[in-house]
Formats: sequence, structure tokens, C-alpha cells
Amino acid sequence: MTGVIPNQQIARMVETGQIAATPAVTPAQVQPASLDLRLGHTAYRVRASFLAGHGAKVADRLTEFEMHRVDLSQGAVLEKGCVYVVPLMEHLDLPGDVQAVANAKSSTGRLDLLTRTITDGGTEFDRVAAGYSGPLYAEICPRSFSVLVRPGMRLNQIRFSRGHAVLDDAALTALHAQTPLVDGPAVIDDGLGFSVDLRLPDTTLVGYRAKPHTGVIDLDNLDHYDPAEYWEQVHTRTGQIILDPGAFYILVSREAVTIPPQYAAEMAPYLAMVGEFRVHYAGFFDPGFGHDAAGGAGSRGVLEVRCHEAPFVLEHGQVVGRLVYERMADVPTQLYGAGIASNYQGQGLKLSKHFKVPV
Repeated sequence: MTGVIPNQQIARMVETGQIAATPAVTPAQVQPASLDLRLGHTAYRVRASFLAGHGAKVADRLTEFEMHRVDLSQGAVLEKGCVYVVPLMEHLDLPGDVQAVANAKSSTGRLDLLTRTITDGGTEFDRVAAGYSGPLYAEICPRSFSVLVRPGMRLNQIRFSRGHAVLDDAALTALHAQTPLVDGPAVIDDGLGFSVDLRLPDTTLVGYRAKPHTGVIDLDNLDHYDPAEYWEQVHTRTGQIILDPGAFYILVSREAVTIPPQYAAEMAPYLAMVGEFRVHYAGFFDPGFGHDAAGGAGSRGVLEVRCHEAPFVLEHGQVVGRLVYERMADVPTQLYGAGIASNYQGQGLKLSKHFKVPV
């Protein structure tokens, strides 16, 4: 059936060997509409980011770009500003009608930890061709913080689909009329637009900016680090902030978003010409995000923003990105926030789960 493959079908793909791993895939890796991918035991420090290209294998390209190898078995630090390639534990043997797309997990994106999936013969990051059979690799570039990683850590995830599942604007408008997707007017133009909130109620705090010189973050440490050691608070009384070139920010969407159980969504850039910044690193929204049995309460989308070459004025209500909705091939038996560890259901402005929640 056309659409994004849900958790129960992903489990069957594991059973039939279309998804395999050493050690075996665990039930905890299977999410409502995706599979978490695990780091292997070796990281290759490389001179530059690369794609394998048509007919080439990543392993062969590694011999061209490798500088040295890092054994992750006892834990190792991936240093800020460096590029690493890590073979993943999972490998694929997809049917000819199944393709896949990968993305960083939410906590990975909120640490400015650029993580992309590459494949043998691949000509695009995070895209796996229909019928692909072979290994998977993660390219990891810590941008703001050095991180301590170990084998088995899950920094990225992969979503499988058959056919063309994206809703066009007419279908998205009809869905919003039936089940409100945002808690206000819907800006629908090649997806559902969302804007930045720089006027949070009862506070001048609107975001966080990564500090340039910090300690290492052990990715196994949850609710552990003092935010003040790693982040500067961003305040405004005017609904306006100026983004600094090269800086990384955590902000929040003005809209509360709902993803009905029959759909999934991916965050995509709005327009290249809206400003000197990039808005997303972790882009998957699972079925059930912001949804409840009463009809959907909505959850804010956290925005991971990096400013590029020039300072840029960002203003309250400015549209900065869009959600592209896709049909599920079947309703998942597991929904985001319903009986599984969903760290960001009902969220507002929130750092990654590694940091203590400010009192």
C-alpha cells in the first residue's frame, strides 16, 4: 500500500530480513513511523564530508579520505568541528518498491550535532534508493559541542515508504478543515508553514544560544547538565532578535502543531531567500505528535536555527519553515506520546533531554 510504513510493518521487515543488524534490531528502536539506527564500534575521522557516488562504496571512499580511526568500544569523544563517518549496526535489503529517508533524532538536532546517513552508490545525503541492498553509515559533525559516544547510541532514524505519499496543498487544506493541524490560521503553500514565537507569555526569554567554548556532553547523561554552562539565554521585549553569523539557536514555533495518527510529517526549509539562516536539523514528526483522544491539543515545534554569513533580524511571527505531511500506509499501532518514551510531547521552548529543566 502507498504511504509511510508504520511500526508494525517495520517489525515485519525486520522479521523477513529486509532490515538486519548485528547485534539484532531491538523493539526499542522501532518508532511509530521510523527505525532508530545505532552507531557501530569504529569512527573514521575524515578530511571532509563526502558522498559515495554512483557505483562506488563508502568503504572504498574511506580509504581516500580517512585520517585516523577512533575505537568507540569504551566510549570516545567526537570533537567539535571535525567530521567522522561511523558504520551503523543496521543494513538493508529493501524490496524494489520501498525507498527510505533518514534524519537526525530530535535530541541530536538540539545539540547542533549534524548527523546524516550515507549509503553505497549514494548521490544524496539521507536518501536511500528503492531496492537498496547494503550497509548504512552515519556522517557526524559536532557543530557546537564535543560529544562522548558509544556503540549502540541512536543519533539518527530512518523512515520507509512506498510510492508518493506527500499531501498536495489541496489535500492538506481539506485535512486541516477536518482535523485542525495548527491552533490558528493555516498558512498552506507547498506544505504547512510555521513561524517563530518571540513573544512568549509572561517572560522575555525566547530562546537559547550555544556558548562557543564548553565541556564535553556524554550522550548517555540525561537530565544532567546545567544549561547555563552550555547556553546563553536569549531575551527580547520587542519581539525581535538579531541572529549572529555562525551562531546556533534553540527557538520555538508560534503554532502548536498536530500530526493525526494516519499521517507523518517532515520539517523542510521554507524558502532559501527568506533569510541568512537554516531552520532544521531533526525533521521527523511522528504520527500522534501533538494529538490526543480529545481531538488534538497540539505541541510546539522546537526550531534549531543556525545563522549563515550575515547578521539577520528575526521577528515574531515570521514564517521560517514548513511541514510536509505524508500519508501512512496504515495507522501505526504505536503513536508518539502514547505509552512510549516521547520526550517532547506537549513541549514548549525546550533544550535536549541531556539538560536539567530550569526551575
